[in-house]
Amino acid sequence: MAAVTVDAKGRLAIPAEVRSALGIKAGDVLFLESDIEGQVLHLAKAINPFDGLAEYAEREYRAGRTRNLRAFAAEEGIDLDGTD
Repeated sequence: MAAVTVDAKGRLAIPAEVRSALGIKAGDVLFLESDIEGQVLHLAKAINPFDGLAEYAEREYRAGRTRNLRAFAAEEGIDLDGTD
């Protein structure tokens, strides 16, 4: 556990070892909330959902579990050439 001090402007510094362990970098957005009693703060790093989707897509591609558009269209009975 790390101890931090709040400055006069209400800011606190997250120690480098905590930032490193949590993958927090300058400019990251964090969500902060307190428990009902106001005794505990919960901090969560905001993650862009598109970043997560891109990482998932890359893992699927590398694992060979993706199909090209023509294969998908053929399976779904979709005409991509406009001949039907």
